[in-house]
Amino acid sequence: MADLTLRRMRRRAVAACVLMLVGYFLVPVEADPNGLRLALRSAGTLLLVAVVAFLVTGQVRRQLTREQPTGREEDRALTRLAVALIAGLLVFALADYVVADTRPGEFVGLHTRIDALYFALATLTTIGYGDVHAQGQIARVAVCAQMVFSIGVVATGASVVVRQMTQRSGRR
Repeated sequence: MADLTLRRMRRRAVAACVLMLVGYFLVPVEADPNGLRLALRSAGTLLLVAVVAFLVTGQVRRQLTREQPTGREEDRALTRLAVALIAGLLVFALADYVVADTRPGEFVGLHTRIDALYFALATLTTIGYGDVHAQGQIARVAVCAQMVFSIGVVATGASVVVRQMTQRSGRR
């Protein structure tokens, strides 16, 4: 029974990640000459980043303050954390793509959504190959936000996931 529940939970997590990835590639991001709509889209993006950061930090906090969670509770929390981390990556990749698409010259080497996903992943993992980089002021502000998010949220969340997974494998 527990294995069935765990498999179902993992399938849901994979489905959520696939749907987020599909959404990332399908969401319309054309430039909008209407200033109000542009402001609303920008505010929505910032709100989405804040929600993802809140969800990830909440999951991290629960993982760090929990004493001895049961296997199912721990699996559920780790799965939610992993999905939230992927959501954060996709939000930043989309933001990078929108900046690159609407303001040519802000990024060097960022032309497609794949480029944006690659750049966001390289930035959030602090690898930074240098082939794609921020050149304009708006892009640099966006990348600064990514770096703060990476240090404060992603690094902590990823370390919690890895630590919990290694502790679980050691207990088995």
